[in-house]
Amino acid sequence: MDLGIKGKNAIIAASSAGLGFACAESLAKEGVNVVINGRDADRLNVAAEKLRLTDTGSVTTVVGDIALDETRAALLNACPRPDILITNNGGPPPGRFQDWGRDNWLSAVDSNMLAPLLLIRDVLEGMVERKFGRIINITSAMTKSPLSPMGLSSAARTGLMSVAKGLSKDVASSNVTINNILPERINTDRQLGMAKLAVQFKGITLEEAYEEMAQTIAAKRLGRPEEVGDTCAFLCSAQAGFISGQSIHLDGGSYDGLF
Repeated sequence: MDLGIKGKNAIIAASSAGLGFACAESLAKEGVNVVINGRDADRLNVAAEKLRLTDTGSVTTVVGDIALDETRAALLNACPRPDILITNNGGPPPGRFQDWGRDNWLSAVDSNMLAPLLLIRDVLEGMVERKFGRIINITSAMTKSPLSPMGLSSAARTGLMSVAKGLSKDVASSNVTINNILPERINTDRQLGMAKLAVQFKGITLEEAYEEMAQTIAAKRLGRPEEVGDTCAFLCSAQAGFISGQSIHLDGGSYDGLF
């Protein structure tokens, strides 16, 4: 299927690895010109070289943390007329509610709610004027199935999704869509970190830790990053113009709710 986005311009936040990179890769394969971002320059350059092997859209890099004003400004300078925005950022680590103070909460909100919303604010008007825009927020399945150890992440990301839902109604008539991807147990470095925590606290092997995680998923396996990337690319497509304000679970069928 031709997704109708060849030659479009995209900003993908926090995309030097993991799910952000997977989204950038799927878009690049469709001929989208991508601006990728990360805090580690060396890691970002390696990611850019991998993307250039697709030999389709152009690849530009912007180093920095999207929670910083100067990084968001640099992204817009590199791509002043984006057709696509993928918001993403590393989440805060799991922990105990009793241990989190004001600074922990403010840091989570700053990185996982305000930074994405400020990027959306900066691109939305231009998308409306050009009558095309696709905004995807990569959040977490924990926003609909919260667990207390992930409270910092789920609180901030649920706030982002709430604002995005309201905005989606304002801009749908201009062919601008805003959707959320809610991944769960995708086989990235973050899951490796979670597996290593299980090894540390449960005294099990890494293989056993991964098997435990797989057993929590209805599909009995971890998701593949490219499954997230390709879903993201479809939501950015010309064909997806009637899909907006939605939160799409990518969790191997594990979510128990209807809505």
